[in-house]
Amino acid sequence: MVREPKKPVPPKTITGASLDEHDFAPESTYERLAFLDLDLSGRKAGGMRFAQCRFRGATLSGSELDHLDLRDCLVQHSDWANVHAERGTLTRITVDDSRMTGFALTNGMVRDTAFTDCRIDMSNWRYTDFEAVRFSGCNLTRVDFSHADLSGARFVGCDLTGAQFHQATMEGTRFKGCTLIDIDGVTGFRGASVHEGDLLALSYTLAGALGIRIESD
Repeated sequence: MVREPKKPVPPKTITGASLDEHDFAPESTYERLAFLDLDLSGRKAGGMRFAQCRFRGATLSGSELDHLDLRDCLVQHSDWANVHAERGTLTRITVDDSRMTGFALTNGMVRDTAFTDCRIDMSNWRYTDFEAVRFSGCNLTRVDFSHADLSGARFVGCDLTGAQFHQATMEGTRFKGCTLIDIDGVTGFRGASVHEGDLLALSYTLAGALGIRIESD
């Protein structure tokens, strides 16, 4: 049974961030800061750590942020498209109504994190472990979960058309109200729980993977 993610621990006080004082720098730590409507796109800064921060209307698109460590943070209405965060870690994070097209967090860890109404299409999560993670109402078309451990993930009302699950670990993964068409690596669904309403589309993909011909008469 996949448990619900824990909520971020809110800071007692928070300070507004500015580009002059809080622009991204490698191996830096940012605590209790609000990044509101800031353009931080195209940055290259590995090893950054954020604790109890808030990102609202923040643009990080195209940034290279390897070894990114986010803890107890809120992300709202932000653009994180094409961010590369290899070996990154997300812990107690809430992401709402944000764009993460092409986002890449590979060989990493996602724990106690909730994504709601986000565009996360064509993102890459290869070899990443998920523990108590919920995707709700998200566009996850053509997402790559190859070799990921999704045993602690739940998908509710998401579009996973064309998603890749090649050699993923999915014992306990749950799907409800999802679009599961043209799935690649569908045989990796062993041990997953799929709502009966989602099963028909998935069955056609599974039949194709197993070489089963479906006849109408």
